[in-house]
Parts: sequence; C-alpha cells; structure tokens
Amino acid sequence: MYHRLRAASEAFDRKIGWHRVGFVVSLAVIAAAAVVLWRMLRGIDVHEVIAAVKAIPRFDIVVAGAFVAAGYFTLTFYDYFALHTIGRGDVPYRIAALAGFTSYSVGHNVGASAFTGGAVRYRIYSRHGLSAIDVAKVCFVAGFTFWLGNATVLGLGIAIAPEAASAINQVPAWINRGLAIVTLIALATYVGWVWKTRRVIGRSNWEVTLPGGPLTLLQIAIGIIDLGCCAAAMYMLVPHEPYIGFVTLAVIFVAATLLGFASHSPGGLGVFDAAMLVALWQFDKEQLLAGLLLFRLLYYLVPFALALLILGGREAWLAIARSRGRSTEPAAGLGPAQAAAGDERTG
Repeated sequence: MYHRLRAASEAFDRKIGWHRVGFVVSLAVIAAAAVVLWRMLRGIDVHEVIAAVKAIPRFDIVVAGAFVAAGYFTLTFYDYFALHTIGRGDVPYRIAALAGFTSYSVGHNVGASAFTGGAVRYRIYSRHGLSAIDVAKVCFVAGFTFWLGNATVLGLGIAIAPEAASAINQVPAWINRGLAIVTLIALATYVGWVWKTRRVIGRSNWEVTLPGGPLTLLQIAIGIIDLGCCAAAMYMLVPHEPYIGFVTLAVIFVAATLLGFASHSPGGLGVFDAAMLVALWQFDKEQLLAGLLLFRLLYYLVPFALALLILGGREAWLAIARSRGRSTEPAAGLGPAQAAAGDERTG
C-alpha cells in the first residue's frame, strides 16, 4: 500500500505538481479572505478605529508587549532544541537565539517562512560549521516542534471549547470535539511510539533521529508556551466586553494563525484578520480592529525592525572584520566543534 501511494504521489507530482496545488490553495485562501474583509470592513469608520486604539489602556499594551517578548524568547528554544536533536549541541545558545529570533521575525513578515527563515538560518549557522543539510534538519525539527505545539493546543482547546472552532469552520461543535479527541489520541500514539525505541527518519545523509518520549514532551511544552504567550498577548488587546474565555480566544487565535500560515501571505495579512473578525463577531468591529492593529505592531513590525537592525549590524561587523584581515569563516578542514571554537575566537 505504501509503495502504491508513493508511486501515485510521484506520478501526480510529475503530471501536475504538488507546488501548483499549494499555490492554487494559497490563492483561494487569500481571495476568500479578501472578500470577507471587504464585506466586514466596508462600513468601518477610520476615526472610530483610531479612537479605539487610543482608548486601549496603556497597561494592557505593556502586558501584551511582555507576552510577545516572552513568546519570541520561547521561539529561540525551537532552534536550541533542534541543534541538540541533530547532534550539534556545541553551538552556543546565543547563536541559536540569534538565528531563531531573526529567522522567525523575517519569515513571519516576508512570507514563505520555510525559505526566508531557512536562508537567514543558513547565513548564521554556516559560520559555525553547519552545512545546508544540517540547517535543513534544524528547520525540520523546529517546524515539527511548532506543529506539535499547535496540534496540542488545538486538540486540548477544542475538546474543552468546541464552539470556538465552530466560529471559524462553521462545523457543528460535536464534530469539532470528536476531531480534537482524535488529534489528542494521535499525539499520544506518537509519544508512545518514540518512547519505546530510537526512531530515525530519512535516508542517506539526510537522517534525523526523532527525540525520545521525555524530550518529545519537552518539545510539546515549548510549543504550548510559545502559543500560549502569543494568545495571551492577543487576549490583552481584544475588547474587555463582552467577556470571552481565554481558552476560546486561544483556539480562535491559533486557528486563525494557521489559516494565515497556509496562505503564505506576509504575516498572514488579510487571512488572519478576516478569520479573527468572523470568529469574534460579538465584539465591536472598530474596537476589535484596533486590537488587531496593535497586535500586528507588537508581534510583527517591532520584531521585524529589530531583526533587520541586528542582521544589518552583524553584516557590518563582519565586513569590518574582513577589512581588517580577521578570519570570519571556520577554518577549512576543521570538524564542526573545532570550527565553532575557531569562530568564537574571531568574535
């Protein structure tokens, strides 16, 4: 059965191409979001939105900013965990933090994060002896951590508050709860599978040893904390009236984020916002839009500006170091650990 499915998949890729299907799906999601946004925002008063932004308590904005900072701090452990998973624990945390923060900040805003974030990671990690394949493995493990976290948050959240998912997909609550339970069972099965013995996926020089049971739980915890911080930031910025539970908001937020991710639009622009406006229909539109605008400022634009400053400053420092005749590349012929150590001596 496996070989038949693989043969069918390869035949489909040759004749049509999976990348074309993904492109069409992305366009369909963006087009649908554009129509929804146009219908929901055509009666919006811009002056009321500006007034709503000014009316958001400064304390709520500060707390939301703190949650965003905590979320990005957690993101750095995606890379740190991935480096240890592929056997490159010699790369120091500060380098993992630099690569993690900048790659996600750039990827979130530019779009196609698998490519843009991967390019940023390679630029940073290549100076520490990582090959393109190593960086691809880091991206894979970090992405897997992200998806495990999403699956866990949505599984638990929808099982508790299935009506939150129904607000987005318009599917009856009992069906959403059933799907959530199936998701949790699948997660438990996966944890049990990797807990028993060493699991290796891939072939040839592209092999990744999946984390064992305890480390998989840590992997899931990292994803949950990251998403929890992001959802908490959004929770601080939505209107206080009418009341909405945090779990309900978290489910809606994560689902809207995934829709934006599927569209491949920069920052999920339009798609994320349309999903939030549809699902949170009970709020005043101007006030909700004000919260969404502030969230974009805190979670997307500010980190993006910081990432560009950091990357620009790093490139300027490397250029100055080269002009002074200092080596900025790992010495040829050295192993990864020795190369990284040599890089540390050059700054």
